[in-house]
Amino acid sequence: MLRVDHAGEYGAKRIYEGQIAILGKGPNGPVLKHMADQEAHHLATFEKMVADRRVRPTVLQPLWHVAGFALGAGTALLGEKAAMACTVAVEEVIDEHYQAQRDALGPEEEALRDTIEEFRLEELEHRDIGLQHGAEQAPAYPLLSATVKRASKLAIWLSERI
Repeated sequence: MLRVDHAGEYGAKRIYEGQIAILGKGPNGPVLKHMADQEAHHLATFEKMVADRRVRPTVLQPLWHVAGFALGAGTALLGEKAAMACTVAVEEVIDEHYQAQRDALGPEEEALRDTIEEFRLEELEHRDIGLQHGAEQAPAYPLLSATVKRASKLAIWLSERI
Protein backbone atom coordinates (compact mmCIF):
# COMPACT_ATOMS: atom_id res chain seq x y z
CA MET A 1 0.00 0.00 0.00
CA LEU A 2 2.74 2.44 0.93
CA ARG A 3 4.84 1.48 -2.08
CA VAL A 4 2.09 2.35 -4.55
CA ASP A 5 1.07 5.53 -2.71
CA HIS A 6 4.67 6.71 -2.63
CA ALA A 7 5.04 5.96 -6.34
CA GLY A 8 1.78 7.71 -7.15
CA GLU A 9 2.66 10.87 -5.26
CA TYR A 10 6.08 10.86 -6.91
CA GLY A 11 4.39 10.60 -10.31
CA ALA A 12 1.96 13.40 -9.40
CA LYS A 13 4.86 15.64 -8.39
CA ARG A 14 6.49 15.00 -11.76
CA ILE A 15 3.21 15.66 -13.65
CA TYR A 16 2.92 19.08 -12.02
CA GLU A 17 6.60 19.81 -12.68
CA GLY A 18 5.95 19.12 -16.37
CA GLN A 19 2.86 21.31 -16.42
CA ILE A 20 4.62 24.12 -14.58
CA ALA A 21 7.57 23.94 -16.99
CA ILE A 22 5.17 24.79 -19.83
CA LEU A 23 2.40 26.81 -18.13
CA GLY A 24 4.02 28.08 -14.95
CA LYS A 25 4.29 31.70 -16.08
CA GLY A 26 0.73 31.79 -17.42
CA PRO A 27 -2.48 32.71 -15.64
CA ASN A 28 -2.85 29.24 -14.10
CA GLY A 29 0.73 29.14 -12.83
CA PRO A 30 -0.23 29.90 -9.22
CA VAL A 31 -2.99 27.27 -9.30
CA LEU A 32 -0.57 24.65 -10.59
CA LYS A 33 1.98 25.67 -7.95
CA HIS A 34 -0.64 25.28 -5.20
CA MET A 35 -1.50 21.77 -6.34
CA ALA A 36 2.19 20.90 -6.79
CA ASP A 37 2.93 22.05 -3.24
CA GLN A 38 0.22 19.76 -1.86
CA GLU A 39 1.59 16.84 -3.88
CA ALA A 40 5.09 17.57 -2.53
CA HIS A 41 3.68 17.37 1.01
CA HIS A 42 1.95 14.06 0.18
CA LEU A 43 5.20 12.69 -1.24
CA ALA A 44 7.25 13.79 1.77
CA THR A 45 4.74 12.11 4.09
CA PHE A 46 4.88 8.82 2.19
CA GLU A 47 8.68 9.00 1.90
CA LYS A 48 8.86 9.15 5.70
CA MET A 49 6.39 6.25 6.07
CA VAL A 50 8.29 4.14 3.53
CA ALA A 51 11.52 4.71 5.45
CA ASP A 52 9.98 4.23 8.92
CA ARG A 53 8.26 0.97 7.93
CA ARG A 54 11.16 -0.24 5.79
CA VAL A 55 9.03 -0.60 2.68
CA ARG A 56 10.88 -1.11 -0.57
CA PRO A 57 9.95 1.63 -3.06
CA THR A 58 8.97 0.56 -6.54
CA VAL A 59 11.87 -0.18 -8.85
CA LEU A 60 9.86 1.66 -11.52
CA GLN A 61 10.55 5.08 -10.01
CA PRO A 62 12.96 6.05 -12.83
CA LEU A 63 10.15 5.31 -15.30
CA TRP A 64 7.65 7.38 -13.29
CA HIS A 65 10.23 10.18 -13.20
CA VAL A 66 10.22 10.41 -16.98
CA ALA A 67 6.62 9.38 -17.65
CA GLY A 68 5.15 11.77 -15.08
CA PHE A 69 7.01 14.78 -16.45
CA ALA A 70 6.21 13.78 -20.03
CA LEU A 71 2.50 13.44 -19.23
CA GLY A 72 2.42 16.81 -17.50
CA ALA A 73 4.41 18.63 -20.16
CA GLY A 74 2.66 16.84 -23.02
CA THR A 75 -0.82 17.75 -21.87
CA ALA A 76 0.32 21.29 -21.07
CA LEU A 77 1.61 21.65 -24.62
CA LEU A 78 -1.95 20.88 -25.77
CA GLY A 79 -3.12 23.86 -23.71
CA GLU A 80 -4.26 24.82 -20.23
CA LYS A 81 -7.56 22.96 -20.55
CA ALA A 82 -5.80 19.77 -21.58
CA ALA A 83 -3.46 20.07 -18.60
CA MET A 84 -6.50 20.45 -16.37
CA ALA A 85 -8.13 17.46 -18.09
CA CYS A 86 -5.06 15.43 -17.17
CA THR A 87 -5.40 16.55 -13.56
CA VAL A 88 -9.09 15.64 -13.44
CA ALA A 89 -8.49 12.18 -14.91
CA VAL A 90 -5.60 11.36 -12.58
CA GLU A 91 -7.41 12.63 -9.51
CA GLU A 92 -10.56 10.63 -10.29
CA VAL A 93 -8.49 7.45 -10.40
CA ILE A 94 -6.65 8.39 -7.21
CA ASP A 95 -9.93 9.11 -5.43
CA GLU A 96 -11.12 5.56 -6.13
CA HIS A 97 -7.72 4.13 -5.19
CA TYR A 98 -7.50 6.00 -1.87
CA GLN A 99 -11.14 5.18 -1.04
CA ALA A 100 -10.46 1.47 -1.48
CA GLN A 101 -7.33 1.69 0.66
CA ARG A 102 -9.07 3.68 3.37
CA ASP A 103 -11.91 1.16 3.48
CA ALA A 104 -9.50 -1.78 3.69
CA LEU A 105 -7.56 -0.45 6.68
CA GLY A 106 -8.58 -1.62 10.12
CA PRO A 107 -8.51 0.27 13.42
CA GLU A 108 -4.87 -0.67 14.02
CA GLU A 109 -3.96 1.56 11.08
CA GLU A 110 -6.08 4.56 12.07
CA ALA A 111 -3.26 7.08 11.52
CA LEU A 112 -2.56 5.78 8.01
CA ARG A 113 -6.28 5.69 7.22
CA ASP A 114 -6.64 9.31 8.37
CA THR A 115 -3.65 10.38 6.26
CA ILE A 116 -5.05 8.65 3.18
CA GLU A 117 -8.43 10.30 3.72
CA GLU A 118 -6.84 13.75 4.16
CA PHE A 119 -4.87 13.30 0.95
CA ARG A 120 -7.91 11.91 -0.89
CA LEU A 121 -9.84 15.07 -0.07
CA GLU A 122 -6.98 17.22 -1.34
CA GLU A 123 -6.88 15.18 -4.56
CA LEU A 124 -10.62 15.84 -4.96
CA GLU A 125 -9.88 19.53 -4.51
CA HIS A 126 -7.42 19.24 -7.42
CA ARG A 127 -10.10 17.52 -9.52
CA ASP A 128 -12.55 20.32 -8.73
CA ILE A 129 -9.95 22.97 -9.61
CA GLY A 130 -9.38 21.23 -12.94
CA LEU A 131 -13.10 21.20 -13.68
CA GLN A 132 -13.41 24.87 -12.70
CA HIS A 133 -10.58 25.70 -15.12
CA GLY A 134 -12.23 24.14 -18.15
CA ALA A 135 -10.93 20.57 -18.20
CA GLU A 136 -14.05 19.31 -19.94
CA GLN A 137 -13.52 21.82 -22.78
CA ALA A 138 -10.12 20.34 -23.63
CA PRO A 139 -9.73 19.07 -27.19
CA ALA A 140 -10.91 15.45 -27.40
CA TYR A 141 -11.68 15.45 -23.67
CA PRO A 142 -13.31 11.98 -23.56
CA LEU A 143 -10.35 10.38 -25.34
CA LEU A 144 -7.75 12.31 -23.34
CA SER A 145 -9.48 11.52 -20.05
CA ALA A 146 -9.88 7.83 -20.83
CA THR A 147 -6.25 7.52 -21.92
CA VAL A 148 -4.90 9.23 -18.80
CA LYS A 149 -7.16 7.13 -16.57
CA ARG A 150 -5.98 3.88 -18.21
CA ALA A 151 -2.35 4.95 -17.86
CA SER A 152 -2.90 5.86 -14.20
CA LYS A 153 -4.55 2.52 -13.44
CA LEU A 154 -1.71 0.70 -15.17
CA ALA A 155 0.85 2.66 -13.15
CA ILE A 156 -0.95 1.72 -9.95
CA TRP A 157 -1.13 -1.94 -10.95
CA LEU A 158 2.56 -2.05 -11.85
CA SER A 159 3.72 -0.16 -8.74
CA GLU A 160 1.77 -2.51 -6.48
CA ARG A 161 3.71 -5.44 -7.92
CA ILE A 162 7.16 -4.23 -8.92
